[in-house]
Order: sequence, then C-alpha cells, then structure tokens
Amino acid sequence: MAPHRARGEEASGFLVVPAVFNTDETEHLGLAGSIPVRLRRCAPRPSTRGASVAAPAYGEAVSAPPDRRRSVPRTDTLLADPALATATADLGRPLVKAAVVAAQQQVRDGSLEPAGLIAAVLAGLPSTASSLRPVVNATGVLLHTNLGRAPLSAAAVAAITDAAGTTDVELDLATGRRARRGRGAMAALAAAVPDAGGVHVVGNGAGALVLAVTALAPGGRVVISRGEMVEIGDGFRLQELITSTGASLLEVGTTNRTHLRDYAGALDAVGDAPCVVLKVHPSNFRITGFTSAPSAAELATLCREHGVPLVVDIGSGLLAPHPALPEEPDAATALRAGADLVTASCDKLLGGPQGGLVLGRGDLVERARRHPLARALRVDKLMLSALEATLLGPAAPVVAALEAPVAEITERARRLARELVQGAGEALAPGDVEVVRTTSTVGGGGAPGVPLPSAGLSLPAAFAEALRTGEAPVVARVEGGATVVDLRSVPPAADADLLAALLAGARCVSPRRTPVSPSPREA
Repeated sequence: MAPHRARGEEASGFLVVPAVFNTDETEHLGLAGSIPVRLRRCAPRPSTRGASVAAPAYGEAVSAPPDRRRSVPRTDTLLADPALATATADLGRPLVKAAVVAAQQQVRDGSLEPAGLIAAVLAGLPSTASSLRPVVNATGVLLHTNLGRAPLSAAAVAAITDAAGTTDVELDLATGRRARRGRGAMAALAAAVPDAGGVHVVGNGAGALVLAVTALAPGGRVVISRGEMVEIGDGFRLQELITSTGASLLEVGTTNRTHLRDYAGALDAVGDAPCVVLKVHPSNFRITGFTSAPSAAELATLCREHGVPLVVDIGSGLLAPHPALPEEPDAATALRAGADLVTASCDKLLGGPQGGLVLGRGDLVERARRHPLARALRVDKLMLSALEATLLGPAAPVVAALEAPVAEITERARRLARELVQGAGEALAPGDVEVVRTTSTVGGGGAPGVPLPSAGLSLPAAFAEALRTGEAPVVARVEGGATVVDLRSVPPAADADLLAALLAGARCVSPRRTPVSPSPREA
C-alpha cells in the first residue's frame, strides 16, 4: 500500500511550499495513529503597502516569469536554416556562427524578439570573409601608407581574380615543362625599363635593398652618406636593415654635406674587402640650405675606378621622369648615369601591388636572383599578375590622380557641393559646405615637400568622424577646425559613393549639432 501523501505534495515526492506566505499549523494523526503530523496551511502575508495580496490555492506553486533563454533556438538549428545556406557557402561557417551567437545573445538580453533572429543574423554578417574594408581616400595624400598606398587599376584587379585559381605561373603550356616563374611580368618590366640588363621582383622595397646588399657584399662593407641614413615606416632604420644582412656600415660625410672625396677615402680604406657603395634617395624628408652630395654619375665613375658596384635606391618606384615631379629620381635616369643596380618599390609611384624591384646589370641581377635569400623574398602569383597588368594596362589610378587638371577637380567639387546641399536639405545649415582650394601631396615616401594644387569641400569638423565610421567609410583630413574632403585622391568614378557617404554623414551630424543662438539681427 502506497504511503499517504500530505496535501500539496506532488507525485514526484517533492513538496511544493510557497516561500512568501505565513502558515498556521494543525495536528493530525498519521497512519500509525500515534505520531502527530503537522500540516502547514498557507495564509497570505499582509501587504506592507496597504494592498491585499491574493494567496494562491492551497498547495499551488507560484508561477515565475517565463525565461527568455528557453525561447532561443539552438545554434545548430539556426545554422541549418536554409536562409543562411548561401551566407555559409560564401563566408564560411565560423563567420556565420559568430553572427548567430551574437543574435542569440540579443534575444537573451531582451533587445531582439526570437522571430527576428534570422534577419538579425543576416544583417550582422560582413560583406566578405576579410576584415579589410574598402575606404574612399579623401585625404589628398595620393599614396597613403595607412590606406594601402597605391590603389590598383581595374586591369590589375581583374588579373588578380584570374590568377586566384590554378595558373601557368611556372609552367610552359606549349612544352609541358617547367618555366621561369612570372616570366610575363618580368618581360613587361624589362620592356618598361629598357636601360636595365636584368630585372627581378621581391616582396617589398626594403627586401630589394637587403637582397642587393647581401648578394653583392656578403659580410662586407657598405659605404653610405650620413645624410642618407633614413628611418622608414614603423620605426625601422636603414642602418639596422643593412647591418641585419651581416654587412657593416662605413658612414661618410655629414648630415648636410657629403663630398666625392669622402667616398674616395672610404674606398681606399676598404681595400680588397667586399664592398658596395649605396646612394639612397631620402624620399620621406628634405634637407635644404647649405647642402651638397655627389650625383649618381660622379659616384658611378668613382666606383668603376675602385671596382665596386654602385647601388642606387630611388624609393618611390618612378620608372621614368615625370613632368609633375621633375626632382624625383627615376630608374631610367639612375641606370643611364651608371648605377649598377637600382632598387625601388612597386606600390608607390609605379602604382602597382606591394613589391620591390631590382634592376640593372644582368650579371648582378642574376647573382641576386640566385642568392638563397631570394627564395625567402619570392613573390606570389597574385603580385606577379597585378604587376604585369599595371605595366601593360591603362594608367594606374595614382598616375591619373597625379595628372588630373585642377580645373576638372574644381568642377567636380562644385557639382558635389550642389548635390549635397540639395540632398541634405535641413540637415545642413547655411555655410556648412564650401568649395575650397587645397594642396595635395604624393605621400608614401615620394616627392617630399612637392605641393600638388587641388580642390575639395570644406565641412564642419564633426563630419570627419561621421564619414570615417559610416557604412561606406570616407577618410578626410581635419584642417583649420574643418573637415576637408580633397578630391585629387578620389577617383572620379567614386564620386557617387562619396556623395552617398556625405549625405549619410549630414544626417548623422545634424542631430548632434549644438544649436546656435540667433543674433539680434536674425531674431
């Protein structure tokens, strides 16, 4: 016979006892007839606020608010939803899962209803599997290092897409045998610099210089002017770069003046030890005033007399003279002056992908190409394809920006100003938008101190943050307490995107603007 259950006891054997009620006790005889059993009868606790609280039925459990966590679907259930199949195929399961987990937390926090989970997941997904975001460069700096330096041409972008799969990068399809890596890009580079007897490409400009020094003067001496001991990006210094190869520096001259006799004395002191003379273009600063330095032609003659090679690092990657930058050194001029090797970057004034060029005497380039370090600095098929398309295709965006007439840039600024004022309406106050003359720069370690006349828009200072943090980021510059949108660094094809970002920025800035008290005349 089953034991007797007191009133309020569940079939599971657990007694449900409401915690918020006072109790009265009565005694009854248990089944044994002699053991008194106390049963508790619940009575409502008087309300402290003067309102009566209804008691639940005898033995009834108090109902708790529903737990929102129970309404959140399982992660695997959401990931299996057909609406997320395309996103999973395009972006990968980890990124989609991260968006799912974020949306689930919103439901738990009460900021999202369960019915809106899938829509929230889709809205929270990135457009690509990479965290890098396209940015409109409106700084007026054509080669902005923080923004990736030279933007690629449409032809180079298409070439990268074609090269993303399997390619004939080291295969001769006609014979079925192995071929020289990137032979098409090397042929295009040789055609672009006919004064070079040999050409080679590595990962970046610093790599090109390191490879040249290591191949030509292993463990030897590098003669360099003190006025050319530059510091490059992120705190790296030229002397540290060179000594990392095992070579030692032999500094000559002073910061502002170095003479040919300084180099001659150093070469006499070196004797027969491995040696190279290095001439570096200080491409990220200028020293003016009481200055002097031997030309590349003068150094080339001296080096031939002593039987040592001359390496000229031109930095910015200009392959031939450009009328807009008459003082910027270029590869063709340096080679004609007698440089044995010229090193440079690909992603600056050349307008290509990141890479480093080694150009010059065929035997010396081959020595560098066959050095074991060259393998560590080897470039991939994507860089090779983009470089070839840059050299053979239409003008790179940086070249187009450099050559854009000021009159055309000014007309673009006026048109954007009109459309912005018309589209923004009351979000802009009178005088918020002005067409202004500006000055652009090359940047990226090229043509320091060379001004490029330009034009753009002047907007309230608050626009800088609104544009930078918008859905389609635009990076401008703050100058004189205003946001300046310089159009020389913005390709004309991006004007529509720029206008949309400016309109969105106006709507963002307008509610935060501090009201200005009207003047007595306005009142």
